[in-house]
Amino acid sequence: MTEALLARQVSFGYSEDRPLLRKFSLSVPEGQFLSLLGPSGCGKSTLLRLFAGLLQPQSGEILAHSPDQSFVFQEARLLPWRTTRENIALPLELQKKAFSEQKLKDVMAQVGVTDFQHLFPHQLSGGMKQRVAIARALITDPKILFMDEPFSALDEVTREDLQMLLLSLRKERAMTVVFVTHSISEAIFLSERTLALSGKGGHILRDEVFPEWKKEAAFRVSPELALKVAEFSRTFREGREER
Repeated sequence: MTEALLARQVSFGYSEDRPLLRKFSLSVPEGQFLSLLGPSGCGKSTLLRLFAGLLQPQSGEILAHSPDQSFVFQEARLLPWRTTRENIALPLELQKKAFSEQKLKDVMAQVGVTDFQHLFPHQLSGGMKQRVAIARALITDPKILFMDEPFSALDEVTREDLQMLLLSLRKERAMTVVFVTHSISEAIFLSERTLALSGKGGHILRDEVFPEWKKEAAFRVSPELALKVAEFSRTFREGREER
C-alpha cells in the first residue's frame, strides 16, 4: 500500500528540556482517514503541522507522497473583506490557477454555502464559516487534507452536521485525511484509524484500525462506539498513571 505520509525518527520541541516528539515514527497509507488523539500539549497539532510542512523537524524526516494538500484550522481564518465565494476562490488565485465558474458552484453546493456566497464573514454563523473554510480547502482538489480541531468551537448540533458533511465529502473524494481532536467519540466516529498519543514525547499509547462500520447518525449511540470510547479512555488513564 502506498504511503501518503511518513514520519521517520522525528524529534521536535519548543524547548530543549521538553520535546513534544522524540524519535517519533508513523506511516499513513494513501486514502486513510486518521485521527490523532491526546491531551493538550502532547504534540498532535505539532505533528499535523510537521506533516503539512508548516514546521520543520529538528531531526528525522517527514515525507509526503503528494504536494496537493490543504489545511483546515480550528478557526475559519476567512478574510473579512472578501465574500464567501471570494474566500473559497482565494487558493486558486494565489496559485494563479485558472478555474471554471462551474467548479466553484459545485464546491459551494457540496458544502451547502451556495445561498450565502455573497455574504461577508461577519454575516455568517460559526458553523457556516467552517463550511466556507472546508470549501476553500477542497477547491484545489487536495490529495491530503489536514484538519486541526475544526469543529471544537461549535455547538453540538452544528458539530454533528459538519461531521456528517465531512464523511459525505470523503465518499465523494479520494483523499487522505489527518484529523486532530480532543474528542474520543468524534475520532472513532469519523476515522478508519485512531492514534492515541501520550503527553510525554509523543509516545503512541494505542493505534487501532477499525472495521468498516457504517458511519451513519445511528452509530453515535451504538454499543460498538461506546465500547471503543471506554477502551480509549482507559488507555489514556493508564498512560497518565505510568507517567
